[in-house]
Amino acid sequence: MRAETRHQLKTDRFSKATIQAAEQTVDWTVEHRSKLIVAAVVTIIVVSIGLGGWYYLQQQDERASVDFSKAVQTVDTPIRSADMPPQPDYPSFGSAKERAAEAHKQFQAIVDKYPHTRSADFAHYFLGVTSSALGDNVAAERELKTVSGYHNPDLSSLAKLALASLYVNTNRTKDALAIYKDLVQKPSRTVGKSAAAMQLAETYQTAGMVAEAKKQYQQIQKDAPQSDAAQLASAKLAEMK
Repeated sequence: MRAETRHQLKTDRFSKATIQAAEQTVDWTVEHRSKLIVAAVVTIIVVSIGLGGWYYLQQQDERASVDFSKAVQTVDTPIRSADMPPQPDYPSFGSAKERAAEAHKQFQAIVDKYPHTRSADFAHYFLGVTSSALGDNVAAERELKTVSGYHNPDLSSLAKLALASLYVNTNRTKDALAIYKDLVQKPSRTVGKSAAAMQLAETYQTAGMVAEAKKQYQQIQKDAPQSDAAQLASAKLAEMK
């Protein structure tokens, strides 16, 4: 098999895992879990590898992507109801925290074993998300701040979105608003302008900043009148009358 073909197969597998990861991000980090948050998720990151150590790095990245796919599957594993016993043939978890703990362990293993891979970058992001789910807000903020500074705008914007959600949940409204405003001004393929604007408006509304919330909802309607975001903004405005 030619080298470029092997690379494409590896990239396709990683992209599939990345899409699943971003979809699960919506479930764990924002109130409106819909296509508003991740409008298009990405074939992200083409590896730039020098000739020296090329084969070794290729192998490391490929192994890491396989482990990353397994960790994402853990994130996507269903939570069984309290009256349902575990089923050997159907993996499940007894609680969201139990699932988050197992996923956290798997993502940490990727970071430890494959620190210089694309999968490790995404694993750091999920370490932040799972830390938040486990109630470790200090660790969550540390990881998400790190990832939000990455040069990859698609990944960094997801981290910013999760970080803003963390700030909302810990009564740091001012910090959350600053991030949402930044995301509105600098949208990416994973966090579009409408998605960020909706989160900004809802944060204003939750904080009791009614005039600012209405203004933001109206701006969403103006920017994309036929969009799902505009419909949701209209519903929100109707509720506020």
